Amino acid sequence: MERASLGSQCESRQTFEASLGEQLWSNHEAREIPSRVVKLDTRYFTFVLLDPWWQKQSSIIAHQPPAGNDIPTRWIVPMKIKKREARTAARCFQSAKMAAIICLACIPTLLHAQSETPPWCRPLPRPEYRKLAPVQVSDKWFEVYRVAPAVFAIYEPHQSEEVISYLILGRNRALLFDTGMGISDIKKLTAELTRLPMVVLNSHTHDDHVGGNWQFENVYGMDTAFTRKNAEGSRADAQAEIAPGEICGKLPAGFDRKTYETRPWTIKTFLHDGDRIDLGERSLEVIATPGHTPDAICLLDRANGLLFTGDTYYPAPIWLFRPETDLDAYDASIRRLAALAPQVKLVLGAHNVPVASPEVLPRLVTAFESVRAGKVAPTPASPGKVIYKVEDITFLMRAPENRPVQTK
Repeated sequence: MERASLGSQCESRQTFEASLGEQLWSNHEAREIPSRVVKLDTRYFTFVLLDPWWQKQSSIIAHQPPAGNDIPTRWIVPMKIKKREARTAARCFQSAKMAAIICLACIPTLLHAQSETPPWCRPLPRPEYRKLAPVQVSDKWFEVYRVAPAVFAIYEPHQSEEVISYLILGRNRALLFDTGMGISDIKKLTAELTRLPMVVLNSHTHDDHVGGNWQFENVYGMDTAFTRKNAEGSRADAQAEIAPGEICGKLPAGFDRKTYETRPWTIKTFLHDGDRIDLGERSLEVIATPGHTPDAICLLDRANGLLFTGDTYYPAPIWLFRPETDLDAYDASIRRLAALAPQVKLVLGAHNVPVASPEVLPRLVTAFESVRAGKVAPTPASPGKVIYKVEDITFLMRAPENRPVQTK
């Protein structure tokens, strides 16, 4: 997805106030674009795209750019409307709080090219990514970051799951821990990052982690009935991932919504708790952590102090509401991970942000204990679900059956 910024000048020569800072269109790479509000002729109410790739961009963001940044003239592409419409727009801007929304309402010709911004998309890019080392890749559906020596986080920021897969390199071969949504070509992406032979292993087999499995010949899987069933593929779950409000920006060129599905894949080797995968001068230990799903696992790189936690832990609401979720098993699994905390330097989860401190592992146990003991009040989420929040740890769970959830 390319980037665009929107500046404005009303007939009264008033520029957008800080309250216009809320993004109406969010983009993870917007932070890289120098921009400012551009003052143009007052006879026009003028929108200005600040992006050299504007020809390819149909979506626009509104924000309060930093003051004083110069921009190349070639980046300024004015789109003018009539003076009568400018007066209407100027009146709209009397309320700065509503300026962004009303402004778009005043220009219906631009709305045709817009998509409504999902709420989850607005805070992006997440500030934690500023501290990570980005890796340039050709496919803009993905963002790639080097999070540890010979470890790449493959992030899909344009879909609401914000799923993260990991490419872990050894001397002789590489392991791809999850294959993401299957919306774009993760096999092609990994070929840009390494020429090593590839083995695929999933943190679990929910659709958002196995979408690219079918592209690979050497796929490992946990020896569970849940894994075997999901390897048959699914259409309904995949279609739900691209429903309205699930996509932030454009889908990849050539993507066909109608035919999108989780394709079946073949499991070449079945694994069990405690198995080790030798990549050559790097060994990964399989730790069975059922709970989120029956086949959930973590990977431990003991030599480098890396713990890949899949959906057992990530710094966002942890999903514990699905029919296959076992809360007792989850409790036992996170206790097992907490016992490993002294050996771990970095925790790498599968959604939203790829890095966390190992000190979160014992706190995860404490938070979950508090929830199960009834010490944390739930707040309503979507129908049939509630949120439990303990400091910075959040669980999305089934609503209690025996007591109503109080709304605030």
